Amino acid sequence: MKNLTFSADEDLIERARVIARGQKKTLNAAFREWLESFTASEGEAKSFDALMKNLRAVDAGRRFSRDEMNER
Repeated sequence: MKNLTFSADEDLIERARVIARGQKKTLNAAFREWLESFTASEGEAKSFDALMKNLRAVDAGRRFSRDEMNER
């Protein structure tokens, strides 16, 4: 595991520690979870963009009316 050093306002760090403590985890653990989530969201966005690009070629054969599109 690689070590990183960040700079932040002391008050912000202390508030983050209090929140992490309330969740029964360390600030390091909370940051690792955030970092994992942050990097996963980029992959999800790219997957979504790729899906939308592929779906541009889909043709229903005709235009649907508003009522048809809202049928459930």
